[in-house]
Amino acid sequence: MSLLVAIAVFGFAYLLNITWISVFYHRALAHRALVLSPRTARFVVRTGPWITGMDPLAWVCMHRLHHVHSDTAQDPHSPVHAGIFGVLFAQLRSYRRTLAHLLLENPKYTRRVRDLDFGVSWTNRYGLWLLPYVVHAAIALAVAIPTGWWLVGAAYWFGMMSHPIQGWLVNSFGHAVGGRNFEVQDNSRNNLLIGLLVAGEGYQNNHHAFPASARFGFKPLDLDFGWPLCRLVEQLGLGSIRRDLLLPTPAEWEARQRVLEQRRASSEDPCSPPLPATSQCSSSTLHARPASPRRVKPAG
Repeated sequence: MSLLVAIAVFGFAYLLNITWISVFYHRALAHRALVLSPRTARFVVRTGPWITGMDPLAWVCMHRLHHVHSDTAQDPHSPVHAGIFGVLFAQLRSYRRTLAHLLLENPKYTRRVRDLDFGVSWTNRYGLWLLPYVVHAAIALAVAIPTGWWLVGAAYWFGMMSHPIQGWLVNSFGHAVGGRNFEVQDNSRNNLLIGLLVAGEGYQNNHHAFPASARFGFKPLDLDFGWPLCRLVEQLGLGSIRRDLLLPTPAEWEARQRVLEQRRASSEDPCSPPLPATSQCSSSTLHARPASPRRVKPAG
């Protein structure tokens, strides 16, 4: 009985944590792919450190730095430089460094988040960054000690405080193991297993090609459980999805490429009028290194 309860408790706690990280911190705050209502945004920012253990401003700043410097020597967490297992410690050191520089108002860091209207959470301003972990440990013990259900207590704590492991799986394997749909300027990969475990976050190649898309899945098997959560947020009236920036479907992408090929052919015709300047990336690559993604040709 306690095993079933533990599984249910872990599932609930993990879902709560991943909703704040993947939907709110990542897709909404970091990339503006999901535009939250002012009231929802305030609620997310105030509750986020307690639900995730991570300061929202520092998390967003570090993630935007990752996109700007993806897989270069300045990347906060890349397996190219730290190794797959080293990413676990690299992301912790980078998070603490980012937080410290934000508190010191270092322009190199503050300019990355100048569009956000909130500051570092009070727990982190006063050096109490471990407090959420302690609070959830106390809740776990309050459940386990009188009932003897230690597994349930452990399931609760690990589910709520699971982000360091989630981040390690995505930042390491998502940039080392898997296929690629698009040619981009980094080593991002699509890893189906990590995508399933971490609400679609494992499809890093799709995401780095279209960082401002609220949907990370491209192929039919790219199951992104964060996408229906975004749609639920929208249906509840808590925010709106930037549908103009969504990752295209394979059919839409192929149609877009045909149009581009036709434009290129027309521009090479000396009798045709010049084409207006266009930018394929523009706002769809918010906070990413400038690049126009190209579809990777299938083998064979």
